[in-house]
Amino acid sequence: MLPWSADFAGRLEEHAVSSELLRGNPLKDPHERPLLVYVPPGYDDEPDRRYPSVYVITGFTGHVGIWRNRMPYRQPFPETADAVFASGEAPPAIVVFVDAWTAHGGSQYVDSPGTGKYHSYICDEVVPWVDARYRTLDAPEHRAISGKSSGGYGAMITPMLRPDLFGALATHAGDALFEYCYLTEFPKCVRHLRRYGGDIMRWWDDFNGRVSFTKPEDMELLNILGMAVCYSAREDGTPELPFDPVTGVLRPEVWDRWLAWDPVRMVPERAEAMRSQRAIWIDGGTRDEWFLDIGAQAFHRALLDNGVPEDVIHFELFEAGHGGIDYRYPLALSWLCKRIAP
Repeated sequence: MLPWSADFAGRLEEHAVSSELLRGNPLKDPHERPLLVYVPPGYDDEPDRRYPSVYVITGFTGHVGIWRNRMPYRQPFPETADAVFASGEAPPAIVVFVDAWTAHGGSQYVDSPGTGKYHSYICDEVVPWVDARYRTLDAPEHRAISGKSSGGYGAMITPMLRPDLFGALATHAGDALFEYCYLTEFPKCVRHLRRYGGDIMRWWDDFNGRVSFTKPEDMELLNILGMAVCYSAREDGTPELPFDPVTGVLRPEVWDRWLAWDPVRMVPERAEAMRSQRAIWIDGGTRDEWFLDIGAQAFHRALLDNGVPEDVIHFELFEAGHGGIDYRYPLALSWLCKRIAP
């Protein structure tokens, strides 16, 4: 396998989207965002043909540029996606790579007073922008969303909230069953915060004043602060932790705000939206460090218990941890495209 970029059978186009919804956001992050749009082989040859679309979103700390990162002996996803279509393995589709990065590492693809209106940005600005400029099939049954980790989380909740836009999803080790994937991190953070007098914003100031990820506490504190600013920010944008940073005792009123965003708990309230989905891909590694394989099982069971037909779901666990599972992306893409093709 060559260690540099490959030739595409299709085409990857670069754009910038100027967002009115992100303009003036609480973190002063850019309101103009990069967007990558892949068109499949033959797109230019059939000017009257319209295509299904798959939106791809990144994990925590991810931005759209990571899709070009090259790992040893691994091709980036845009290239493996191109190979799926070039081989005829799946019906052709337009693939959209979305940027929803924030200064705190990510947006969880929700509207929050702490980060901005990233859910609305994707649904009300990016999707119409793409539909206006590309020959998409503008209907939920022909539009899917896919992601891993926090991106997998966004892929689970976005169709729940907007079934009028998205009729299929793929979640790879998506954040779910919060008492396992987040709660176990809280006592680690309490220990870390002893160095900062129990004040996570003191750590944040320190983090921003030096080379990032040079202290052992950095990733765990960034993750919890990033989730708090999405799930439990006050109206003025101030993040509230769901536990006492000194004693570790849970703050039920804050923790309940997090739990309200748990995909497993959201399914019963959004059962009709999930029953309308044409295709739901769920997978995860059996050694996932955040127990997201268990979250995947719980999400799968919640769907079945709430009337989602088993024949629209692909559920699979495989031997792996949380990282290095990018080889799963083209498998899910191929499966989705077969389900959302006209």
